[in-house]
Amino acid sequence: MPKKAAKTGKKLTHFDAAGNAVMVDVSGKASTAREAIAKGAVFMAPATLKMIKQGGVKKGDVLAVAQLAGIMAAKRTPDMVPLCHPLALSSVKVELSCDAKTNAVNITAICKVTGATGVEMEALTAVSAAALTVYDMCKAVDRGMRISDIRLVKKSGGKSGTFVQD
Repeated sequence: MPKKAAKTGKKLTHFDAAGNAVMVDVSGKASTAREAIAKGAVFMAPATLKMIKQGGVKKGDVLAVAQLAGIMAAKRTPDMVPLCHPLALSSVKVELSCDAKTNAVNITAICKVTGATGVEMEALTAVSAAALTVYDMCKAVDRGMRISDIRLVKKSGGKSGTFVQD
């Protein structure tokens, strides 16, 4: 019997009638323009954020390397997330900014595709990889960093329409 989501009562799409995991068949879906935006943050000590901003991290330019890691990860999402469709992404943008008020590096990923399935997982994967890269590059000076608030903030295109949250 297909499993149902706890609160919505909707059926989960990655299970067949017998409860086996399956890749969703999107062959009958229309190819449409789709976009997903995800965000997250890495919170750290003020001195660590200052070091990032001043380019003083021994491993190199933290923001540039994390940006590249996020882009590369979006392109490799189906290699990391089982049952995720390989997509011909048309655009991946990863933006990182330093926020002195919250002592955080804020990360935003925007992924686009024209296809039969969305790019939410690619955007979330991009943010996750960028955050992990910030942590990896700065862990020698601040092991107390915290990766947080990774979430989908917007999704558009496809049959289900637009979803927005902050």
